[in-house]
Amino acid sequence: MSAYMDYTSPSVQYTFDVNKSPLFKKDANNYINVLGVQQLNSLENSSLLDIFLSVGNVVEPHYHQNAAELVYCISGAATVSILNPFTKQLLNFPITPGQVANIPQGWWHYEIATADQTHLLAIFDAPQPEVILGSDILKFTPAHVMSHTYCINEETWKKAVAPVKPSTYIGPYTDCNSPKVNLAGQQDMHHPYPQQQQQQAVPYHHQYQQYQQNPYYPQQRNYWGHY
Repeated sequence: MSAYMDYTSPSVQYTFDVNKSPLFKKDANNYINVLGVQQLNSLENSSLLDIFLSVGNVVEPHYHQNAAELVYCISGAATVSILNPFTKQLLNFPITPGQVANIPQGWWHYEIATADQTHLLAIFDAPQPEVILGSDILKFTPAHVMSHTYCINEETWKKAVAPVKPSTYIGPYTDCNSPKVNLAGQQDMHHPYPQQQQQQAVPYHHQYQQYQQNPYYPQQRNYWGHY
């Protein structure tokens, strides 16, 4: 970027108020602000998301196709979960103020606040953070493709994903009426994983052992998430 920037130009920006750059707002306690080259034109290979969460709220599963991400906890507490596409392990990293979790480029991940007034800073090695959201994948992939690919009844799939809203960003929805979801947000999200899972990686396949017993289940799969 700097090779093409005329630093003598009066249009060069050196400062910006991230509070004035909303990306998504769920409510007064759950929102995301963004800073990229579109907001501050002197940026080079860096950008960030300023994330505010209350307990039980989730930055929905997603991946960044153009950048790695470093999540720094400023206040509160959160668990950063990452799916390692090589080992098929789900890695869960609880972080508190001063602690970080690093997410390689293109890896599927999500963050869950385990305390109120959680403030996270997501830093990217790209001039603008790009994202592919789980809600968009679920909503915009044709139902007949999901049905055929994964041997799911098409109407069952349509019913399952009907409540999904594109570009959810922070879940659950404010109008979510599921008692189980609401109860999880109030009670379980303080400790979203058993203690042994917080300390070590959880093999991804172990969560789906019933499928492994199927002779047609692939024992080795190619890495699907890296770009």
